[in-house]
Amino acid sequence: MTIDAIAPTVLAVDDSAVMHQMIKRALEPQYRVLVSDNAVEALSMIYHEPISVVLLDVMMPDVDGLEFCRTLRSLPQFQQLPVVMVTSKDTAFDRVKGKLAGATEYLIKPFDIDQLRQIVDQLSTASVSEVG
Repeated sequence: MTIDAIAPTVLAVDDSAVMHQMIKRALEPQYRVLVSDNAVEALSMIYHEPISVVLLDVMMPDVDGLEFCRTLRSLPQFQQLPVVMVTSKDTAFDRVKGKLAGATEYLIKPFDIDQLRQIVDQLSTASVSEVG
């Protein structure tokens, strides 16, 4: 059995390739990290992969992270999927908008790698115990 078969899967949705690499470096090999640079591709991946946690940028072209999060929350099978907003938008109003859209957590860029790991560890453990 490969590590991919047993490691929880994290989906990072961000239009920045630099962020993809930072998240992969922070979470691999403990997690299988998939990346997407747009909401449409990300939604397809969520339907086809067993995602444990979604890391979601707010500011993206076409469909932004808030709209994507609202879409996920409107689908019964993804209502409990942990979604972490990973964004540079850090006002209290931005955080409220994230929570109202359905975000589980809110992490500010540039983020602390240990804080990212801690949040993902907590949420992936919680999502596994809810399913199992």
